[in-house]
Amino acid sequence: MASSFFSDFGLMWYLEELKKKEFMKFKELLKQEIGHLGLKPIPWAEVKKASREELANLLIVHYEEQGAWDMAFRIFSKINRKDLCDKAQRESTGHTKMYQAHIKKKIIDIWSKESITMAQGCTDLRVTQKEHEFLETLFPLKKTSARGCTVFLKGISGIGKTILLMKLMLAWSTGKLYQDRFSYIFYFSCQEVKKLIAMSLADLISMDWPNSSVPLTAILSQPEKLLFMIDGFEEMKSDLNEPESELCSDWTEKQPVKLVLSSLMRKKMLPESSLFITIVPGYPQGLEERLEHPDIHILTGFNENDRKTYFCSLFSDRNRALHAFSCVRQNPQIFSMSETPLLCWIICTCLKQEMERGRDPALACRRPTALFSSFIFNLFTPKGSRRPNQRSRSQLTGLCSLAAEGVWTNTLTFTEEDLRRNGILDSDIPTLLGIKILRRCKEYEKSYVFIHLCVQEVCAAMFYLIKSHSDHPSPAVQSPEMLLATFLKKAETQWVFLGCFMSGLLHEKERQKLDGFFGIELSQKIQQHFYQYLQDLCKNEDLREQMDFMALFHCLFEMQEEAFVSQAMDFFQEIHFSIAQNSHLEVSAYCLKHCSTLKKLGLTVQNVFKEEKEHSSVSSYNLVCWHQICSLLTTHEQLQELQINDSDLSVTAVETLCNQLRQPNCVLQTLEINNVCLFCENYTFFEVFMHNPNLKDLNLTRMKLSYNDVKLLCDALNHPTCNIEQLKLVNCIISSEDCKEFASVLLNSRKLKYFVVIAVNLDYGARSLFPALCHPDCVLETLALANCLITADGCQALALVLRSNKNMINLQIGYNKIENAGMKLLCEALIHPNSCLETLGLEACGLTSTCCEDLASILTHCKTLWGLNLMQNAWDRDGIVVLCEALRQPECALNMLGLQKDDFDEETWALLKMEEERNAQLTIMEN
Repeated sequence: MASSFFSDFGLMWYLEELKKKEFMKFKELLKQEIGHLGLKPIPWAEVKKASREELANLLIVHYEEQGAWDMAFRIFSKINRKDLCDKAQRESTGHTKMYQAHIKKKIIDIWSKESITMAQGCTDLRVTQKEHEFLETLFPLKKTSARGCTVFLKGISGIGKTILLMKLMLAWSTGKLYQDRFSYIFYFSCQEVKKLIAMSLADLISMDWPNSSVPLTAILSQPEKLLFMIDGFEEMKSDLNEPESELCSDWTEKQPVKLVLSSLMRKKMLPESSLFITIVPGYPQGLEERLEHPDIHILTGFNENDRKTYFCSLFSDRNRALHAFSCVRQNPQIFSMSETPLLCWIICTCLKQEMERGRDPALACRRPTALFSSFIFNLFTPKGSRRPNQRSRSQLTGLCSLAAEGVWTNTLTFTEEDLRRNGILDSDIPTLLGIKILRRCKEYEKSYVFIHLCVQEVCAAMFYLIKSHSDHPSPAVQSPEMLLATFLKKAETQWVFLGCFMSGLLHEKERQKLDGFFGIELSQKIQQHFYQYLQDLCKNEDLREQMDFMALFHCLFEMQEEAFVSQAMDFFQEIHFSIAQNSHLEVSAYCLKHCSTLKKLGLTVQNVFKEEKEHSSVSSYNLVCWHQICSLLTTHEQLQELQINDSDLSVTAVETLCNQLRQPNCVLQTLEINNVCLFCENYTFFEVFMHNPNLKDLNLTRMKLSYNDVKLLCDALNHPTCNIEQLKLVNCIISSEDCKEFASVLLNSRKLKYFVVIAVNLDYGARSLFPALCHPDCVLETLALANCLITADGCQALALVLRSNKNMINLQIGYNKIENAGMKLLCEALIHPNSCLETLGLEACGLTSTCCEDLASILTHCKTLWGLNLMQNAWDRDGIVVLCEALRQPECALNMLGLQKDDFDEETWALLKMEEERNAQLTIMEN
């Protein structure tokens, strides 16, 4: 604290506020805290006899004024005199005012040095009325919980998350926002703090304090009045999965920065404080689930009207602006990019450059690669000149080398030494800043970043077409095939467009631009090599298992070489991918139509089908692309299996899908629907099964089925034209009334042979199924009632089914509480002459060796049983000996026995393996 505070409000005055018992407790805790903090001790005899004035003097003499106040505040909190801390906080508002003035100056300085303010989509840092209303709702003054608020702001890179935080801090520092809510707001850039090693929260706060005298105890005495802003949390590469025991609650304790932030976010440290966290969507998965009730908001950037207005503001001629906007509007990928303010500026600037040079802007809007390469080449080509000079070529070559090094070292911020190592001279830096391809890093004066990640990525891709990786000054830079292999793997990475740009630069038009700029003729072999790299990667079986198909689709779409796309796509018979953006629909539709060998397709569709009332050109085009994807069902005669997972489909999207499923030339046999919201009347979907005779297998997982839905489904299954043979219901809520409907299907359907119910609480509902299963008209062959809460009581009804239904050959009832009593009932049924069961699944059913005698009886008496799964039950050596004796009997017909190796000691397992070696027909499955 400042010395003025001590002179005006002495520590003695605060000690005078303590009652006698509180003052004695203060002394006792003082002794403990001194030891805990490892401070130089004060002789206890002096402390014990000291008056309030004397104790204040002792503390100041031994620990100086700042240390004395810090110690006092710690102890005030421990003796429940937080009111004294609050009083000090109020009386020391000079610190808050000083800090606010510092923050205001810092942000204004950063903004005044920022060379691309227009690129950020705003000309100043004033909070708009709309932003003010939004921010005020995030951290209300009156809270019902004692815990602080945790707010997530999600948005793609460059959308304006950091700008909004800067606006918030400036508004707070000038008294326009959160004045009564927060005494202090602290900003942590994860891009920078990730470089630090061991720090305490106190250290992180002190880094941005205006002087060396940081009143930490006063600041932290009211944690509910603190807001911590954690910007770009994805940079920490943290999933917040640390064990609770590893988290720290002491704000003075030095820990890895990742752990300090995790302790803050998981409310182990300063749980009353509030958090404002920015992060890119989808990284890391499930992060919010590990936090206490986070409030999540999405920052969407420019809407269509914003973009049109922005174009008009950058073009002096409105007609030219609207023509350029129309060109962008016609390319879904580029239009999607223009949602981001900074990318909108790049797109506008590029098209303005093209028009000023007399070129058609539509040509630059053919693909993102064409736009970014035009933008970069125009920056380095003087107006009125057809070609760049040698220095410009050298500067761009150096930038491409720098970009490639950054990709392989995962670096965004570069020092002057980094620039020099890659051939960029100190004298080049003002030029590169002037043309705005580089900008100074806000945090460090002599550090630089590319204007946008996309610009770094396209420069890195260019490097591989103008240089060999073996000539790069950094050994970290690897071959182009390694780059493609890395890009095409399923991995969370910040390099989103790198592979697309690399592929896009192979297009003939792009190759001509490269030739023209660098004044060299790029060898045709380069293109052939790149093609071969991609082909080899597609043929690699290991890579195919890890393939991010959407990344591949974008690469092939950028390349726009029809023959090669067909050749590449024909490597795949099974494809799984996710559609999460409008542009994903277009590129996936383009690539999939070239995949003539496709047999199995799995997809997830989210965030692209808006409300039906939004009849925009974007939603219309999305439906056109969706129709092209659904048309695969009628144009690809080898496509036999379709999986749709975790998706939201609008009414029109469902109708489009169902229309294709109903076509007579749809040869699909298996349809899996997993956690899909069908925003339509479900009869549209269920009617498909009456119209498509090829559909044999239907799997519904995590579907919210009402009674009416179940009735519609069962009506379709009972229809004479329905050929469904296998029905699986996994994690679906099924009531007793629903079971009655399914029972009618078991009685009436001549086609349904396979009925699977998994992870469903059948409870009493199962009783409705069993009479139908026992009926002589029931043709069902397979039943898997796994994890359905079936107990020993339910086995009595199952036993009746086994004795009555000669068609039943496969029964799967694992993960139920069958136990030994239930097993006895089943064994008695299995040795009945009417039982024709061939396979029985009993994994994790609570069985012990007590029932091995019963199991042995079915091994020697049931002539049809050839498969038995007994994994994850409590067997001991004695029980296994009984089973082995039965396995040796000539009457035993068992071919496959499932047992978990980890459930046995080595001697018992050896006994089983010996039996397997002796019995040629027996195979023991270990997992």
